[in-house]
Amino acid sequence: MSLAEQDDALIRAALEGSARSWDQLVRRHETQVYNFSLRLTGNPADALDLMQEVFLGVYRNLHRFRGESQFSTWLFRIAHNKAIDMARRRPSSTSLESALEDAGDLIEARWQQLDDVPEQDPQALLDERQRNALLLAQMAALPLEQRLVVELKVFQSLTFEEIAELQDISANTAKTRFYTALRRLKALMEQDHGM
Repeated sequence: MSLAEQDDALIRAALEGSARSWDQLVRRHETQVYNFSLRLTGNPADALDLMQEVFLGVYRNLHRFRGESQFSTWLFRIAHNKAIDMARRRPSSTSLESALEDAGDLIEARWQQLDDVPEQDPQALLDERQRNALLLAQMAALPLEQRLVVELKVFQSLTFEEIAELQDISANTAKTRFYTALRRLKALMEQDHGM
């Protein structure tokens, strides 16, 4: 049974009142939704808030899922809309410095989880932690529309056509936002490395 078929079975059972199926459906997708949320918001607390809003929206609207697309596509459509709603409600308070601190806190927690893994090279883990914190900070410096396109293209592996459909924009606009974001991220990286 494919992942999409498994999702469909869980959805049917959840709609029939199975709390266990709903829980399994959430568990299957929560890591992706959390990572999506973290990269868009720039800090763990806001990412958790956004993730909660996404799954609440999914729960309330699950009966509207028609199966015309994969559940994950529909889920990220809701996540996309909730991210925009959150950005509109909250003033842009995430500075580069606070994004770095929040990212550092999250990565520090993950670093502690990795302490039990003896085969990991401590220097490699430290380097990865620093790169992740810097990437989160740089993503937070992008405008939301560019962050969304980068998230959907790079981290969710959607095509420009899928991104265009998801965001109600043209594929060319999606491409423009993506490549503009990449140029901006490159400039931020060069600035951080003193190039």
